[in-house]
Amino acid sequence: MPSEIAPVGLRERKKEETRRLLLEGGARLFKERGFEATTVADIAAYANVSVRTFFRYFDSKEALLLPDGVELFAYVEHALAERPPDEEPLDAVCNALLAAAKPFSASTLTALGHPLEDIQNVVTARLVQAFSDFEERLTTLVQRRLPPDTPDADLKAAVIACAALSAVRAVLRTRRARRASGIDDTGPAPLPRAFDILRELGTTQRP
Repeated sequence: MPSEIAPVGLRERKKEETRRLLLEGGARLFKERGFEATTVADIAAYANVSVRTFFRYFDSKEALLLPDGVELFAYVEHALAERPPDEEPLDAVCNALLAAAKPFSASTLTALGHPLEDIQNVVTARLVQAFSDFEERLTTLVQRRLPPDTPDADLKAAVIACAALSAVRAVLRTRRARRASGIDDTGPAPLPRAFDILRELGTTQRP
C-alpha cells in the first residue's frame, strides 16, 4: 500500500543524505585541518548527527577515505560481464578494471593524489587490502570465462586475476615511492600503462 511504502522510501533517502554529508564533511575537514587533527566527532557535527550515528555508517574515519570499495568491485564484476566472450582473459580483466575505475576518479583517485602523507599511506594500505580480499572473487569470475577444457583452469584464472590486481598495487606503490622521492606525480594513476607492461611481459619471447 502507498501509505506503507512512502515512509520506507523517506527513511532510505534520509540515510543516503546522512551518508553523503558524512563523506562531504570528512573530505572538507581533512583538507582544511589535516587527517590526524580531524576527529569523528568533528565529522559527525558537520553532518549534524551524533558520534553513535556516525558509526552506524562507517567503522572509522579512515573508512571515509575509501568508502566505495564494495561499489568499485561491483563495477568490476559488471564491466567484466560486459566484455566480449572471445576476448583474451587478461585483456578482459584489464579492460574491466579500467572501465570500473572511471566512475571513481573523483573520489578514490583524488584521495590517492592528496598531498598529505598520512592520508596517502592510509588509502594505499586500505586499497592493497581491498584488492587482496577481491582476488578470490575475481579468480572465480575469470575462470567462468575460460573454455571448459582449459588445462589447469583454476590456476590460470588465479594467475590472471592476481597479476591484474598486482599491477594496480604496483601503481599505488610506485606513486607513493615517487612522492617520497620528491618526484612530481600529481596526475591520475597510470593504470593503462601498467596493464600495457603486464601484457608486454606476457608476450616477451626469450631469444
